[in-house]
Amino acid sequence: MKKKILIIEDDLNLGFLLMEFLELEGYEVKLCRDGLSGFSYFQKGNFDLCLIDVMLPKIDGFTLAKKIRTVCEKTPFIFLTARDMKQDRLQGYSLGAEDYITKPFDEEELLCKITVVLRRSSLTETAVIPTQFEIGDYYFDYKLQELSYENTPHRITEKENEVLRLLCLNMNQILRREDAVQQIYGEYDYFLGRSFDVFISRLRKMLKKDSRISIDNVFKVGFILNVKVS
Repeated sequence: MKKKILIIEDDLNLGFLLMEFLELEGYEVKLCRDGLSGFSYFQKGNFDLCLIDVMLPKIDGFTLAKKIRTVCEKTPFIFLTARDMKQDRLQGYSLGAEDYITKPFDEEELLCKITVVLRRSSLTETAVIPTQFEIGDYYFDYKLQELSYENTPHRITEKENEVLRLLCLNMNQILRREDAVQQIYGEYDYFLGRSFDVFISRLRKMLKKDSRISIDNVFKVGFILNVKVS
């Protein structure tokens, strides 16, 4: 099946050139000229990749990327923009962009980057990410948002659920604090980091019934969910 690409670009000359070029390369392409219609089409279609201009009418590219992430966490996107300031690049990557390409750009180079992103995305989709975990005497079901002890389930909050999943996916390994905060909140700053620490403290209390389990600090780096084998 053809991979589907959504282009959100207000420069119609560039947009139509990209659409024609990518269609010749075998992709199915939809072009929108503003952020509002781009988000509307994204919700309707099952797109494999989005190419997003930053300076869009109605909804700017950064805001559009945030809205896309609220609908789907997996669809990759690449920013195409004339804005080349370091702060803009950092903001783009912090929102989860696969790449940040400044105009003017070479079409063949863009095609190579699209190919790499879609290949990586396909590999991620085929990987099975576990949603159920044994943590010592505890059992954690991410989909049900439940942490059970001695067959007694306890419903945890949405943020506790997300933090515990990250810890479990990195069990007995370092979970970098900054990376975890960005995955949970979509960005990183001091106050979000402090909020993340609160959820770590809550999870420590929930898991304290099994002495083999600990959530340890790694100074200035992050945390480790340690589970000792008896």
